Amino acid sequence: MKISKTSLWLWTAAAFFAFFVFGFSDNLKGAVLPALLQDLKIDYTVGGSILFGLYIGFMVATATTGLIADALGKKTVLLIAGVSLALGVSGFTSFSTPLLLGLSMFVLGYGLGALELGCNAIIVELHPNDKGRYLSLMSVMHGMGSMAAPFFAGLLLDAGNSWRTVYRWDFLPIGILLAIVAFSRYPSVQSASSDKIDFRHIGRTAFTPRMVWLYVAIVAYVAVEIGIASWLVEYLQKIRGQDVKTSTGALSLYFGLMMVGRFLGSFVIERLGYLKSILAALLGASACIALGLSGPAFALTASGFFLSIVFPAITATASDDLTENTNTILGLLFTFAGLGGMLGPWLVGFASDQFGIDRGFWLNLGFALVTALSAIVLLQLSRKKNAPRS
Repeated sequence: MKISKTSLWLWTAAAFFAFFVFGFSDNLKGAVLPALLQDLKIDYTVGGSILFGLYIGFMVATATTGLIADALGKKTVLLIAGVSLALGVSGFTSFSTPLLLGLSMFVLGYGLGALELGCNAIIVELHPNDKGRYLSLMSVMHGMGSMAAPFFAGLLLDAGNSWRTVYRWDFLPIGILLAIVAFSRYPSVQSASSDKIDFRHIGRTAFTPRMVWLYVAIVAYVAVEIGIASWLVEYLQKIRGQDVKTSTGALSLYFGLMMVGRFLGSFVIERLGYLKSILAALLGASACIALGLSGPAFALTASGFFLSIVFPAITATASDDLTENTNTILGLLFTFAGLGGMLGPWLVGFASDQFGIDRGFWLNLGFALVTALSAIVLLQLSRKKNAPRS
């Protein structure tokens, strides 16, 4: 693959900024959720169902934009993402009924899913030899956006602004992203493999035992990451008695520690190995969640540090053996990620309605332990694959 350094770093920077927009757009919702519930007088289950729409949109995007990327290119995917984000935010800040809010979240989620697929595919293509490092560094930008969102939202909400006003500020970074992508030319990349979509090959490659366990891992991982992000502010306010500024600050710190973890992890993930990194991270996160639910609430926030490297490590693991239709198969992986994002906050919300949010929040520990179990199985499969044959 021959590509100019200017194009290489321009599109690397574009993918990094797009992930900042991803983190910011996705994680305003957790900070504004208590204000939304109070304003519209809806319960946890309905609130979780509105968020449900976002991850249905995410799943639909990752199931379709991989095909679009293989057929029309990654720039097209990022343009679709930006337009979808703008439309989703417009609807979410205009409507009041749960159905229309859920539909707006669906469109917003479609944009987020397109960003997930497009940006990861760009980094895997432009940095094939050290993709784990660059995927982790790109995720640092997601962490920066995720950290900025609740901090920014908390300041505006504490000053008396409505949750709708908070979300309308998202138009600014979305507009910048659209301008960057629209006026930049994506390089023509020569690939050793054909971009022709072979559905029989996809079926054989996408459903090996290894890939199936990666799907389980990413479903459970995203469920815990988004389950905590979506309900931490509400949990801290209702169960720990924290005010708006303190609770949104805790969510901001959660993503800040995630950002730090991804930055530090970018230096060790290749050396330690992707699967060992995933297992070590989930054991640490599980310990933090268990401690935070039964002791100091800060431990819940600290779980973000350990969760940080899991998503890029799973992505790098999945792409290791892919030589054809990479975008389509990564899209399928991210579709399962969307399933986790959909189920995590919804299940926590439903359980909280039934048993109280103090008990419903414990589901996040279960999700973390399932991810750790998946990593153990994947390590065993990897050892069998690499074992010498007599």
